[in-house]
Amino acid sequence: MLVRTYADRAAMSVAAADHAAGLLRETIARKGAARLVVATGASQLEFLAALVAAPGIKWNKVELFHLDEYVGLPITHPASFRRYLHDRLIDVVGIRSYHLLDGESDCGRVTADVGRALTAAPIDLAFVGIGENGHLAFNDPPADFDTSEPYLVVTLDDACRRQQVGEGWFASLDAVPERAISMSVRQILESRIILCVVPDARKAAAVKACVEGPVSPLAPASILQLHAATTLYLDRDSSELLRPSTRGAIVGGENEP
Repeated sequence: MLVRTYADRAAMSVAAADHAAGLLRETIARKGAARLVVATGASQLEFLAALVAAPGIKWNKVELFHLDEYVGLPITHPASFRRYLHDRLIDVVGIRSYHLLDGESDCGRVTADVGRALTAAPIDLAFVGIGENGHLAFNDPPADFDTSEPYLVVTLDDACRRQQVGEGWFASLDAVPERAISMSVRQILESRIILCVVPDARKAAAVKACVEGPVSPLAPASILQLHAATTLYLDRDSSELLRPSTRGAIVGGENEP
């Protein structure tokens, strides 16, 4: 895992978007198309905004999948990840080929259908984040590191659900769904390249556990340590608990060489 740290969230988001845009351009030029997995949530907002503004990406050549969705939440709800992707990516750049997780339908059929499409060919690039409890997608601790199923129906723990309230997606804990569809940990690792974008001080403890701690289902995103082509993008706040040797120089910061 390569760790890149920036002075603030804005600089981190732009740098990650520049990297992502370059990878998409290169993949489309080489293969004629790109298969992409996209994370949602508050941590990805600035990154995605910078990405859609990047020039030269042939978005009509991108096939899109996403990581997770709440069970039973209508697409009209502000917290719906399907709505999030339409509003911030699909409808903005004109992606034509996408496979969204419909948490209002039969979950068994949805996981089977989207899973079959997902595994039909290799995934070129995945954008992910790390939750306050260390979750990867909606794989809360202790995460299932063994299943080979591409998507799972999972039960969300209280820490994960409280995070959604704290970020303003829901008015109360009772309003947060208790179940979700999530891409499995092993399936995420099948992506050729992974960019993990994690801003904010509230993620600092999880970042430390997942980067400097052992690979463990209790820190689900720690599994990214085993992926040969993962780049972790941090800002000063999310990296504040890391050892200097792990964090490296903060780009744009006073200790930048």
